[in-house]
Amino acid sequence: MASTEHAEPRVSEPTEAELAIADELGRQMVRFMRLSVRAKSQVAKHGPDGIERAAYAILFRLVHEGPQRTSHLAEALHSDISTISRQSSSLVQHGLVKRQADPEDGRASLLAPTEEGMRVFEENRRQRNRWLARVLSDWPEEDRIKLNVLFDRLNTGIEECDPLSADSSAYCTTKGESK
Repeated sequence: MASTEHAEPRVSEPTEAELAIADELGRQMVRFMRLSVRAKSQVAKHGPDGIERAAYAILFRLVHEGPQRTSHLAEALHSDISTISRQSSSLVQHGLVKRQADPEDGRASLLAPTEEGMRVFEENRRQRNRWLARVLSDWPEEDRIKLNVLFDRLNTGIEECDPLSADSSAYCTTKGESK
């Protein structure tokens, strides 16, 4: 079994065997993304609160990362400011998000979750967790734990590795390292 320790970065080109494993992982990731989209669409275009499902990404970031400007949310969510503005306005109208003055710039405002937004977020989280628990119910506990460890490691690697440098001699960095 392969070690879960992070390997030292290397500059050499991947081997054919490594490329074959990466190809299968890519295929499985595309399959996973397709199934995730299907699951979201089965839940419905709108959540139980009448909010666009895509708007929950805004609420998620605000709950986990605190109040933010619309422009920061757009950048973080890889979306247009106009889309984020429309979705955040809907969240404000439904009482899930509030606007507050930016302490660093009084002319700007920050978006922050309300108590109701926190409640709705937690309810959606519970629904997701119940579904995932059912999906994994026949997996041994050790496998479920290992999946979380490996998925976190994969996500961290994706966050830290520029996809445009994949064909160059550049390597992916670890936290705190410069490229």
